[in-house]
Amino acid sequence: MHEMAITQSIVGTIVGRLGAARVHRVRLEIGKLSGVVPDAVRFAFELVTPGTTLEGAALEIDEPFGDARCRSCGRAFVTDEVLPLCACGSADVAVSGGQQLRIRDVGYRSEEGTGCARPADAAGPG
Repeated sequence: MHEMAITQSIVGTIVGRLGAARVHRVRLEIGKLSGVVPDAVRFAFELVTPGTTLEGAALEIDEPFGDARCRSCGRAFVTDEVLPLCACGSADVAVSGGQQLRIRDVGYRSEEGTGCARPADAAGPG
């Protein structure tokens, strides 16, 4: 189950960036074509967070569909299939979304107050 290692990495990244700040919410984006199972991440989150500053934090997961375009007929469509087929029957499809796995934002409380960190806020609170 690679979701355990992924979740450990996510928790480690958040703790590393926010230090002692108490995290109350984590929002992830796991694309439907990423190969990552959101329910397995939820399960792993419950196992990994006790004893960390994320203990008791709410985990929210957005699951965007993939964006695809048929190279044969030009049709654009959304999909949750790893190997999508166009309605025209072609398998010559370019996928341009739905493969992401990222931390969208993190809600936290620190000595400085309450905040919301996004990936661009890599320096953390304060």
